[in-house]
Amino acid sequence: MSGNRRLGVLALAVGIAIGGAGCMHGGHGHLGHEPVADGPAIAVPPPGAVPRELDKITLPPYVIEAPDQLLIEVIQRSKVPKLINGVEQKDAKGETIMDTVTDRLPVQPVSGQFQVRLDGTVGLGFWGSVPVSGLTLEQAAAAVRAHLLQQDTLKQFGTRLESLTVIVDVIAYNSKRYYIIIDGGGPSAGEQMVSFPITGSETVMDAMSNIGGLSDVSSRRNIWVARRTPHPGQPWQILPVDWIGMTQHGITYTNYQIMPGDRIYVKAQRLVSIDRTLARLISPVERAFGITLLGSSTVNQIKGVGLGFNNQ
Repeated sequence: MSGNRRLGVLALAVGIAIGGAGCMHGGHGHLGHEPVADGPAIAVPPPGAVPRELDKITLPPYVIEAPDQLLIEVIQRSKVPKLINGVEQKDAKGETIMDTVTDRLPVQPVSGQFQVRLDGTVGLGFWGSVPVSGLTLEQAAAAVRAHLLQQDTLKQFGTRLESLTVIVDVIAYNSKRYYIIIDGGGPSAGEQMVSFPITGSETVMDAMSNIGGLSDVSSRRNIWVARRTPHPGQPWQILPVDWIGMTQHGITYTNYQIMPGDRIYVKAQRLVSIDRTLARLISPVERAFGITLLGSSTVNQIKGVGLGFNNQ
């Protein structure tokens, strides 16, 4: 292959790589990823359209799903006479003063951590399983209470509805998560993904701090939050992030409150994508040239030996 032809192949590879890199980034060019403080304002949703750092919303009551980790405490309350030095105390009317005492359930207490299983239930050991998936915490507490009162063992002890106190809380929010996707610089570099549980008031900065911020290949001007649309046909939401304005100038407009299911996408720098795309395209060409040169060198050496060159 002549030198001019080789240069032509390399030029073609460079052109394809640059064009490919441009296509990879061009799909989101309408977002206008320019810093608010250092250039034109990026296209962000108007005030009140989405919750932000200084305009957060309270999420609706938490709905339990597998594999959440729950804390369940069941306490039985009962009335007993108030005793002082072994003597029952009376009020002014001569009636016995009663104290309220708490105790655990008989046979097997219900107290501690419980994992929501794949079928949406929690196992209470001797007392059986209770479906809690799809319920709020208050509804789950009511479901556990109703389930326990149906147990014959408790009926034998005379347990009544008003005597049971059930507390249900969440220890680990395992079922509600958001995702951070880091572009490695083109198709050949892949994408890394990590997920974190939602606890109620995370923002973009909170999320990014979980991974230590941006990497050395990440773009500061090409970051966005993709908000899921649970119903087909709904318009998708892309919320561009002004990283420079948010981190260097304290601008809060794009420090969005993260919702369950959000995807934070961090694109790689354009030059990194071009470089890695070029490397991917040129590598087989270089390999082919190497094989060609090796073959030519071998043939020339054989010819030289046959003609008596280099013979002593």
